[in-house]
Amino acid sequence: MLKIRLARGGAKKRPFYSIVVADSHSPRDGRFIEKVGTYDPLLPKDHAERLRVKEERVQSWLGKGAQPTDRVARLLSAQGITKWENSNNPTKGQPGKKAQERVAERAQRDADRAAAIEEAKNAPAPVEEPAAEEPVVEAAAVEEAVAEAPAVEEPAAEAPAAEEAVAEAPAAEEPVAEAPAAEEPAAEPPAEEA
Repeated sequence: MLKIRLARGGAKKRPFYSIVVADSHSPRDGRFIEKVGTYDPLLPKDHAERLRVKEERVQSWLGKGAQPTDRVARLLSAQGITKWENSNNPTKGQPGKKAQERVAERAQRDADRAAAIEEAKNAPAPVEEPAAEEPVVEAAAVEEAVAEAPAVEEPAAEAPAAEEAVAEAPAAEEPVAEAPAAEEPAAEPPAEEA
């Protein structure tokens, strides 16, 4: 298929285009059949040298079935050579199949989530069973129980064993409470030497 298209020339950041007739499979700036004009986009729009076209050669190629690209058709319609119509692609802005599927899945998830929230709002609140109450013991009752309990006294024979346990305990630990002073023998006066 033959195309009438632009082939870029010029320098970096200084474009200059040739209007050529080329096979649609050949590279943009590659092999072409015939050069039919030039286009210089750096010149002002009203400048005469901005677009130069060999009208009779363009008409000849159009008659042979060559199709102008969209940009070339615009340029040629400005010269009055062809009629250019804006292409209409109503599906251009629509997302593809995969994107539409993702949107549908997301909408379904949102609908399910909203339904679950609504169901949770409308459902009766679960009845909580009261926890088994522990009997509350008042401080006065505790004091009475302590007062009524018989006093436990250690026999005197076990007192020396408690002292030995204190002596054996390492110094790093807290000292064990010693037996009351009443159980210890009274301080004896020093014995007189003979």
